[in-house]
Amino acid sequence: MYLSKGIVNTNKMIKKIAFGLIVTLTTVSCSNHSKLFPGYNVTKTGIHYKLITIGDSISPAKPGNYVTAVISYRTIADSIFFNGVRQFQLTAPDYDGAIDECFLMLSTGDSASFYIQAEPFFTKTLETNPPKFIKPDEFMRVDIKMLEIKTTEEFQKEMVAFMSWINDFGEYEKVILRQYLEGEKIDVEPSASGLYIIPQVKTQGKMVEVGDTVTIHYEGRFLNGKFFDSTKKRKEPFVFVYGQKWQVVPGLEEAIGKMREGEKAMLIVPSHLAFGQQGNTNGLIPAFTSVIFELEIVEVKKGFRQ
Repeated sequence: MYLSKGIVNTNKMIKKIAFGLIVTLTTVSCSNHSKLFPGYNVTKTGIHYKLITIGDSISPAKPGNYVTAVISYRTIADSIFFNGVRQFQLTAPDYDGAIDECFLMLSTGDSASFYIQAEPFFTKTLETNPPKFIKPDEFMRVDIKMLEIKTTEEFQKEMVAFMSWINDFGEYEKVILRQYLEGEKIDVEPSASGLYIIPQVKTQGKMVEVGDTVTIHYEGRFLNGKFFDSTKKRKEPFVFVYGQKWQVVPGLEEAIGKMREGEKAMLIVPSHLAFGQQGNTNGLIPAFTSVIFELEIVEVKKGFRQ
């Protein structure tokens, strides 16, 4: 027991040293203490970083890897405007200080905090205009916990195996969804995209618009009534900037854009507007699965106020 504990501690010490070397090699410069953010170091490319927890792996992510991570974005005043789990293919940084560089510093199990320039993150990485609450030349904080790293070969192999037994699921989903609608006697016409929105509470509150900071509560369940997620049970409403990429599934985004502050609705969301042909990243929601969301627009802040 004591020997294994010593090995773990040694590995973590090696890992901590390796983290510093990775930063040095990536930026071709020794890192320095940040003068802007106490407790942080800063790379040559201008990213301020602090390692928080150290995982057991010593192999950092590389461009082309598929990474799964918990990501949160905060303003310089520490107001959170996004928090969620995302899986994507990592690319090489295409400009100095790009967020991709942050992921390249981390291995599976690591978590770290970063400060990056906000404006290029929105304009270059997300290819959109910065939200109104981001000022020119301002920093934003990015917290990342790396959950999993897969090579392209590993990811593709899993996808081939996965797709080999779901080819018929698309048609099967349509049958199940039709039976549900008939059984529940739901006669609401779907939107052009196929989304069913069933209003429950209507108000004259503020309409949600692109750039607004929106606070929502939602409960997600399968057509059989079994819940798979609930912000109410977690007592943790979801806050995000409406209109930014990778915030909520397309069905939720479409519905939120048609609702007002204080309103509630039930959404029946086909898989192409929910978790698609792959399901969600943790495997809880299978491929080609229609889901139901009970949605409440708790608050709408116009242009975000810190």
